[in-house]
Parts: sequence; structure tokens; C-alpha cells
Amino acid sequence: MSGVPEVTDADFAEEVLGAGLSVPVLVEFTADWCPPCRQMAPVLRELAAAEEGRLKVVQLNVDRNPATTNAYKVLSMPTFMVFRDGEPLRSMVGARPGRRLREELRDVL
Repeated sequence: MSGVPEVTDADFAEEVLGAGLSVPVLVEFTADWCPPCRQMAPVLRELAAAEEGRLKVVQLNVDRNPATTNAYKVLSMPTFMVFRDGEPLRSMVGARPGRRLREELRDVL
């Protein structure tokens, strides 16, 4: 999709919930048919590169991974969820500029 690693229902527990305390994980719940999701691709790539080692950034395709999507009651795309130590800390819905996304993540980094 965007060059950001994709997680699935099968590996979500390991890749996101099992990431532990050291590094928060930002999950973008996305879909191939979602134009705002495509707009976020360069923002997420840049964020992942800039915060490497401090923040893990991944994507989950809602159409291919309904179990995780339903478990977290994701209804709109893109939805961004921040996880730390297996728990969701924050949820944000909708595309946003990179600067705003960084501000919203400041307290978890």
C-alpha cells in the first residue's frame, strides 16, 4: 500500500499487542478504496522514518482483516489507533496533515 508494513488478523497480537512498553505502535486501519487513506501514505512513511526506534507504524486493511477491525469497532477509514503494552491509548478518525498527527502523538512518544 504505502511502504508501511501491513499487519493482519493473524499477526496483529504479535506485531501490535506484543510490542511491549518500549515502543508505542500506531496502526492505520485502512482500505484500498479509501482516498483519504491513500493521502495519508506519504505522511505515514515520513513519520515512520522520522520516529524510527521511538514509534512503530503499521497498517491493517479492514477488508482483508475483519476480526481485528470488528474487535476495535472501527467504522470509518482511516482510523488511527495508538497501542502501548497491548492496550489502545488513543483513537483518531480521518486524514490529517503530518504536523497535526505529530502533535496528537507527542505525549505517547
